[in-house]
Amino acid sequence: MTETQHEPHDGQAYDVDLFVIGGGSGGVRAARIAAGYGATVQLAEEYRVGGTCVIRGCVPKKLMVYAGRFADEFEDAAGFGWEVGTPRFDWATLKARRDAEVTRLEGIYATNLMRAGVEVVADRAVIEGPNTVRLVRSGTRVRARYILVAVGAHPVKEPLIPGAELAITSNEVFELETQPERILVVGGGYIAVEFAGVFAGLGTRTTLLHRGDRLLRGFDGEIRQALGEAYAKRMDLRLNTTIHRLDRRDGGICATLNDGSEILVDQVLVATGRRPNVAGLGLENAGISLDAVGAIPVDRFSQTAAPSIYAVGDVTNRAALTPIAIREGHAFADTVFGAKPWAVDHDLIPTAVFSTPEIGVVGHGEEVARRLCGEIDVYEARFRPMKATLSGRDERILMKVIVERASDRVVGVHVLGHDAGEIIQAVGIAVTMGAKKADFDRTIAVHPTAGEELVTMRTPSVVKQPVAVG
Repeated sequence: MTETQHEPHDGQAYDVDLFVIGGGSGGVRAARIAAGYGATVQLAEEYRVGGTCVIRGCVPKKLMVYAGRFADEFEDAAGFGWEVGTPRFDWATLKARRDAEVTRLEGIYATNLMRAGVEVVADRAVIEGPNTVRLVRSGTRVRARYILVAVGAHPVKEPLIPGAELAITSNEVFELETQPERILVVGGGYIAVEFAGVFAGLGTRTTLLHRGDRLLRGFDGEIRQALGEAYAKRMDLRLNTTIHRLDRRDGGICATLNDGSEILVDQVLVATGRRPNVAGLGLENAGISLDAVGAIPVDRFSQTAAPSIYAVGDVTNRAALTPIAIREGHAFADTVFGAKPWAVDHDLIPTAVFSTPEIGVVGHGEEVARRLCGEIDVYEARFRPMKATLSGRDERILMKVIVERASDRVVGVHVLGHDAGEIIQAVGIAVTMGAKKADFDRTIAVHPTAGEELVTMRTPSVVKQPVAVG
């Protein structure tokens, strides 16, 4: 598609300029921006406006992360002269306040759509052709000049094992009425790592089980190793391990592992992957085929094989992150309705993992940088945070700056430690602008902070053997 090929020429009359299927972050942003350009927009959402991030993802999960970290704060306070007594956590209070905040945000999303002039339809929409959608409950058919698919993805229990129905996913975890005393979390990605940290912090006896030898595949090898070491102190971490089956036993759930051992828990949370929400969507009616992983193939402008149909967010399996879905939705609306064509750059994405300790990343890990950039310099700092000197907590911070030697350009920054997400957001600006190591070096340090280490590292680390990516 060229930057001028956005208008389908079928000579038909339309009910709306844009019909958005899905009321998550990407769909809501696209609908609001398109309406701002004067387009008539309808948006169909069959569940709750806000999508995974607001309703059962980023937002409620981060609130739980905060809750889980208070245990450390109470413990650390004694080193600074505070006497706080014996803390007591109440799951019901957290759930009620978290759910109320989610409802509040859902209302804000709906209000913003209404103020933008978007008509929201509480119904499931399916595609019947390149320019036609059908609302399932009402049976109404809507003709749209453009259709945007922004239906996201759903968690799956893979690989499927006997007794898998006894486990819950990251959707159902927010519905738990009581805190489990014992939980088994299965997986090694963002979701598994974050929820394992949450439950361990809240006092649940937590086992994190992963089939690989390190957590967080695709991240820098040393960050992965350091997180594993930290988690092994916080919970029962079992790597290179899989589940054979799940059974009801002794008032709980018994997980039989591949080595024949058994774990008895109250809940099993499976967080091994997500798949695009394409079932029954009717894409075949518009001549759209799925790719090998079941996602909707799109070009850089988010256009599908049907010129009038676009797709953004997790359903395209490009980068399953809320800020990416939002930018893709914005880029779509600017391009199609605002005569300001642009495409999202998926090559440089700052991101955070809200584990405890937290991880912030922008750019390449060391292993990938060696492959893509040739000769690199790696600057590394490992140190005890200042707070730990009085609290006595066994805690370390790891920071890495990766530089392409030929250009002096910073191609990766990795932080493991307190507020890593906040740090990486600011650093991400510099890296996105193409900052060089010399720019880092001439930046004055903010002292005393952990972040100052990023601008005070002067000597590359001793050259290490590359760590295999796996």
